[in-house]
Amino acid sequence: MTSLDDLVRIAEVEFAAIIIGAQALDPKRRLFLSDGSFVDVWLSVRLPDRFGFHWERRHLDGTLFRYDNFPDFEWRAVSTFPYHFHDGSNSRVVPSPFPTDLPEAFRAFLDFVRTRLTA
Repeated sequence: MTSLDDLVRIAEVEFAAIIIGAQALDPKRRLFLSDGSFVDVWLSVRLPDRFGFHWERRHLDGTLFRYDNFPDFEWRAVSTFPYHFHDGSNSRVVPSPFPTDLPEAFRAFLDFVRTRLTA
């Protein structure tokens, strides 16, 4: 089973060009990015295989991006429910463009972040 620390290790090793630090803020981990934004990573302790990756940019440009699979029934009409993607804001939710496997989903999310940072 993948742990938060496993995900932090993936970030620090595979995405070292954009990750400048990490902090444990139980029950999540915060990854600090080179542009002054950050990514919070959650793994549910009660619901197996539930996770969330949240890229916070509101203090920079008013946006946020979050991929999660928490069963929020507000988004049950999304074709990939419970997997869904908050694309720029909390209220703009679209089908998930990411894999469902936890480590691969995390890598794909960080690749999305890296692509936007280097664009």
